Amino acid sequence: MASMQQHSRNIHKLSAAGLLVTLGIIYGDIGTSPLYVMKAILGEQKVSKELVLGGLSCVFWTLTLQTTIKYVILTLRADNNGEGGIFSLFALLRRRNKRLVWPALIGGSALLADGMITPPISVSAAIEGLKIFNPNFDTIPIVITILVVLFVVQRFGTKFIGNSFGPIMLTWFCMLAILGANQLVKNVEVLYALNPYYAINLLSNYPGGFWLLGAVFLCTTGAEALYSDLGHCGRANIRVSWIFVKTCLLLNYFGQGAWILQFEGATIQGNPFYNIMPEWFLWIGIAIATMAAIIASQALISGSYTLISEAIRLNLWPKVRIHYPTVMKGQLYVPSINWFLMAGCIFIVLLFRESSNMEAAYGLAISITMMMTTVLLCYYLLLVRHVSFIAVLTLFIFYSIIEIVFLIANLKKFLHLGYVTLLIAGGIAIVMWIWYAARKIKNRLTEYVMLDEYYPWLIELSHDMSIPKYATHLVYLTSANNPRHIESKIIYSIFNKQPKRADVYWFVHVDVVDEPYTMEYSVDVILPNDLVRVDFRLGFRVEQKINLYFRKVVEDMVKNKEVDFTSRYNSLNKRNIIGDFKFIVLEKHLSHDNDLPPLEQIIMDGYFILKNISLSEPSAFGLDTSNVVIEKVPLIINVMENFELKRIR
Repeated sequence: MASMQQHSRNIHKLSAAGLLVTLGIIYGDIGTSPLYVMKAILGEQKVSKELVLGGLSCVFWTLTLQTTIKYVILTLRADNNGEGGIFSLFALLRRRNKRLVWPALIGGSALLADGMITPPISVSAAIEGLKIFNPNFDTIPIVITILVVLFVVQRFGTKFIGNSFGPIMLTWFCMLAILGANQLVKNVEVLYALNPYYAINLLSNYPGGFWLLGAVFLCTTGAEALYSDLGHCGRANIRVSWIFVKTCLLLNYFGQGAWILQFEGATIQGNPFYNIMPEWFLWIGIAIATMAAIIASQALISGSYTLISEAIRLNLWPKVRIHYPTVMKGQLYVPSINWFLMAGCIFIVLLFRESSNMEAAYGLAISITMMMTTVLLCYYLLLVRHVSFIAVLTLFIFYSIIEIVFLIANLKKFLHLGYVTLLIAGGIAIVMWIWYAARKIKNRLTEYVMLDEYYPWLIELSHDMSIPKYATHLVYLTSANNPRHIESKIIYSIFNKQPKRADVYWFVHVDVVDEPYTMEYSVDVILPNDLVRVDFRLGFRVEQKINLYFRKVVEDMVKNKEVDFTSRYNSLNKRNIIGDFKFIVLEKHLSHDNDLPPLEQIIMDGYFILKNISLSEPSAFGLDTSNVVIEKVPLIINVMENFELKRIR
């Protein structure tokens, strides 16, 4: 626990190196928004002061209220031992209110769906700068090539390019600020947009002004990443760097606005972001924008891996293979998610073809995530921080109104293929719900027995020479939280399904705790040299290498002379050879003899389909398959008894 607290303190230290790393890791998405936000607000409308100043005012106050106050000031305080993100927040609350799984499940699904459209829109918007030189230039092959290369290199880890992320993003933000300031000094009138009157006027008086909020919302879509990557950067580094980032973003937005106002009454052709660049700088600007877009894509991809890893530990996602390509903390690679995202990104590019079409669908899913984060944040303030109910209710009402307004404005995108991201989010949510609900059904129907009733049986079986020895050390994975309970299926496996004589029986239990990086264990020698229980307490971000951890337990117990691990075979014992270990894993399958309610039948059918394509239990727990025996046991639910069977003679 002390090491965890030390880790939490260290990660929140402010440093120059930390600020640079923060720029490279978390600001890719929100940092590349100037590529498309003003273009999306303008659309094909004629330029007017009402539109430009109103749009800029909405952008300024959205970044202030939504990003700065909600995320940077408030949400970053809701850390789980230094870690952030919607699942980290849920881990803090899941034991206090189990119904909070729903906002976590919905928000996590929408965030994953958002990760599928961010790389295409960022890279497309950057590469489309080439159309300045040739309006008929086809950017799709280049965009797809960049995305494919980006996903292919994930398996090798990103350490070799990650060190350059900070300097590149620093260059990007400096470029944004300089380009924007260069235009802003030519027309400081746009600074009137700091007055919220212009935002209110746009929404209430400008024709169709309310629906422009769907475009405005794009300026804050990366805010969730600030919270998700809290553990990588630290609260102090994020807050201080945000001052610089927000300043650069606003300078660029207002610079674009100042340039646009020159053409009052006309329709702007092309992207204002590239239009404010000097002609000699265009090639350099496009190159820097492309690199920034790639970094933004990388951040979303890495965030998706972390999200899935947390979902697996919290039993919200089927167990899938996870690789750790480098020794960097938090560096994951999830092959199944990688190829799923790549296929989705290519599909998005081919479906929408241009960033302007993606703008019309982007943001709908992430607005749902932000609403779910608000719900969890308010429960956190109420249940963990014990903030007064009135203050929390006020905060909830204020941000619910803002986010519901954004959601309604974004619903216009539903008809512009916005339903694509919602369908993806819905599919992910269904998978999470099936996995979570099926586990609840299984736990409800798992039968436990008192272990102490079987002590004499285990001792007698262990010394019964008439039964061939199955293993010196026999290890069962148990889900029983109470050390004096055991699944009846395990007792059946030991005594009925080929009686298994062993010298020592081990029951191993894994408890996934709310703290992200906890690695603890306890040992209970129930019957000396006959029965031992080991309980592992692992954080929800810790890889479950049970085989490795169990070996460490054995080494510690040998050192402390708690158990004799020497082989009990006479010829091996006198040579002090360590006894053999065998793991028994019970895999439940759905028996045909069931009378399930229809909904539960659908859930369990879906669960076993997912289980067939997910990792096996031994692989998921990191067991050495050469020492594992898998026994299939029926999951019998509500056995059908209302039938007649007639005997004839």
